[in-house]
Amino acid sequence: MLEFLSSIRWLDILRFIVEVFIISFFFYKIWLFIRGTRAVHVMKGLVLLIVAAFLANVLDLRTITLILRYLMPVSVIAFIILFQPELRRGLARLGEHPLFASSWKEEEVIEEMVKSANFLSRKKVGALIALERDIGLRNYAETGVEMDSRVSSELLNSIFMPNTPLHDGAVIIQGERIAAAGCILPLAEATDSVKTIGTRHLAAMGLTEETDAVVVVISEETGAISAGIGGKLTRDLDGATLQKFLLKVYSSRKNKRTSIRRRDIKGEVKVANEKAVIQ
Repeated sequence: MLEFLSSIRWLDILRFIVEVFIISFFFYKIWLFIRGTRAVHVMKGLVLLIVAAFLANVLDLRTITLILRYLMPVSVIAFIILFQPELRRGLARLGEHPLFASSWKEEEVIEEMVKSANFLSRKKVGALIALERDIGLRNYAETGVEMDSRVSSELLNSIFMPNTPLHDGAVIIQGERIAAAGCILPLAEATDSVKTIGTRHLAAMGLTEETDAVVVVISEETGAISAGIGGKLTRDLDGATLQKFLLKVYSSRKNKRTSIRRRDIKGEVKVANEKAVIQ
């Protein structure tokens, strides 16, 4: 028994475990990035080609193996060409990782959003802003106008000003950039409890039901600021409470499996009445 244990090369086993962990983590991050985008279908096609090539090689199907051998490089090149914007954005988001980026940029984005929310609320200008988290919002961003711009209160204010081309849609923020504006979001089902709210609030609830995104809504009728996550919408927030809420959301992305619950800010939110919270 001792001879068997002494013959085991523990360093090789440790190296193998580390390699498996790194590769698994790498593919997991790729899946999180492309999930919810059109790249998922292309990735499935590439995986299917790889599996077909492996089976053809095992079964000694020489003709199919030859075809796939020449098809694989072409598929990879086509993938890079077709999804060059997504790859560029993925490398940019890699640089935004906490290991490489500081939190002051996140705080700057939140500060600009809160500043814009306060301005739009005072002017009673309707607005809908979605912040991407782990689940990609690329499918929804493709329904609007691609921007890839720095987040600033001036730009957000100009987007939502009435009679402008993009004011009726949603703004989607990915990381520190405005990815797109004028986007169309899914609507929540009009149940009895939400019949009294407008289209923007229904879209906010619909998106948070289907993804883990966070939304900020400004009512054009009352100027009330609302924030939503997990299919729940909390209304009548002030700028300070909204800022605390968004800081909690951004900080949660640095902690594994940390979820933001509405009860975390329950003591900070002042609601006008029991109907202020829509579930």
